[in-house]
Amino acid sequence: MQKIKIIQADITSLKVDAIVNAANSSLRGGGGVDGAIHATAGNQLLAECILLKGCKTGEAKLTKGYKLPAKYVIHTVGPVWQGGKKDEEKLLANCYRNSMKLAYRNNLSSIAFPAISCGVYGFPTHLAVEIAWREVNEFLQKNGCIKQVYFVCFSDEMYELYWKQSKKYCKLEN
Repeated sequence: MQKIKIIQADITSLKVDAIVNAANSSLRGGGGVDGAIHATAGNQLLAECILLKGCKTGEAKLTKGYKLPAKYVIHTVGPVWQGGKKDEEKLLANCYRNSMKLAYRNNLSSIAFPAISCGVYGFPTHLAVEIAWREVNEFLQKNGCIKQVYFVCFSDEMYELYWKQSKKYCKLEN
């Protein structure tokens, strides 16, 4: 049975098959979740990311986890919010969908997501959480390989938003 859990934690501390990095398009580290993942994983992550030659918004790429407890990092580039007129919703949905596809293709059974695009990229949090739930739930209904999905919240506010949205879905455990 597939499970979705909402947790409040530091995503870099999770021992899962893959954590998702809310990356910038260069994949060379930055602030927020991206900076924390690169700092914890070490210089080998940066070296592998350089070989990937970046990532377009909405796409996802896989690297090893190096010094992280997670085996792999799935890097995805979320959209910068520009008022909703530049396909931001579709691009964010692609981030979740492509990350799940990459995990599925690599036979990964557990994946942890941060709140993609909700920090400095300015995506409206309520809309981002709705998109995250919808995309992950739809993917899990069609594909059985991934056994555990975590929505990892750094703040109390995001934790509450994920719980409120969870009422629409029945595959939730806490």
